[in-house]
Amino acid sequence: MFYVYFLENKDKKPYVGCTNNLKDRFQRHNKGYVPATRDLRPWKLVAYFAFNDEKVAFRFEKYMKTGSGREFIKRHIKIE
Repeated sequence: MFYVYFLENKDKKPYVGCTNNLKDRFQRHNKGYVPATRDLRPWKLVAYFAFNDEKVAFRFEKYMKTGSGREFIKRHIKIE
């Protein structure tokens, strides 16, 4: 499975990512191994979507990082 996941830090800053190992990736974010999120720890997992197809998962992640995707997140996932 491939996962598009949504994280939020204590300042309500969102992060969207994609992985095939959600548990490991989440731990890597909170241990500081991911440069993009290192300085914004700690993170909490807010939501995720699971996909059978890697390409579909990465397309969905890319969409979530657009203006329309950010609005979807605000409306349905409740990340500021």
